[in-house]
Amino acid sequence: MNELINTNEEIVNMIYEINGVEVMLDSDLAILFDVETKRINEAVKNNPKKFPDRFKFRIDEITYNSLKSKISTSKGGSRRGHNAFTEQGIIMLASILKSDVAIDMSIKITDAFVSMRHYLADNKDVFKSLNYVNNKIIEHGEKIDYLFSKFNPKEKIYLAGEIYSAYSDIKNIFREAKKELVIIDAYADKSVLDMISTLKCNVLLIVKENAHISNQDIEKYNLQYSNLKVIFNDSFHDRYIVVDSKDYYHCGASINNAGKRTFSMNKLEDKEIKKVIYAEINKYI
Repeated sequence: MNELINTNEEIVNMIYEINGVEVMLDSDLAILFDVETKRINEAVKNNPKKFPDRFKFRIDEITYNSLKSKISTSKGGSRRGHNAFTEQGIIMLASILKSDVAIDMSIKITDAFVSMRHYLADNKDVFKSLNYVNNKIIEHGEKIDYLFSKFNPKEKIYLAGEIYSAYSDIKNIFREAKKELVIIDAYADKSVLDMISTLKCNVLLIVKENAHISNQDIEKYNLQYSNLKVIFNDSFHDRYIVVDSKDYYHCGASINNAGKRTFSMNKLEDKEIKKVIYAEINKYI
């Protein structure tokens, strides 16, 4: 079947953008690699370490159906959702499948990603103008409330498997910080360092003594970014995020495991609770 889908344009049409990330869906890759969708997902299940969140994440059936205009083209469905693969994830998948078809097609897919990026770069001024017009329309509509709730959640629940949604929202909260970000997470690991590496503010991270982050990790990070202070302390059970000493978030899961199980995240409004958290933080600074 993949012989019918060979041109660069046809492959580009199978690339979707989800939360700012270009991906391809497992059902489309099944067509291109000439295998069943379940074979794609078996490769992921059998090689979990080869597919970190930046290579692959889950989307639910509603999101899948909204992206696909012709569901009948997919080789198999899933009531439990689908895997969406980034460019790196697709290359990794092809290396695991090891078929000539998968290898040849992965090269064409990479070319399609490159072609799409060139197109976006060549037309960036057009897209910037369209975004400006669209933003002006949104400013005068009800959609602004929806967007605000997505990027500044007061109360939100994430179902098991919504790994990328949780990751994206937490990272957006981090980006709100202009002066200082405080992260209290006993089980934080190096993935948290990856998330804060682009921030232009000071970061205070409070973790427990035997967390999955070492003094060497911290030292190497600060050699490049010089904005991180880590305190090893086991006094906090829950996870908190404090932005510029004014916005306080309670996170029901460790950041590095967010989305693997169902959890909630809340923006704290009670002034007394915020005062207590602030006082506890200052005990260890």
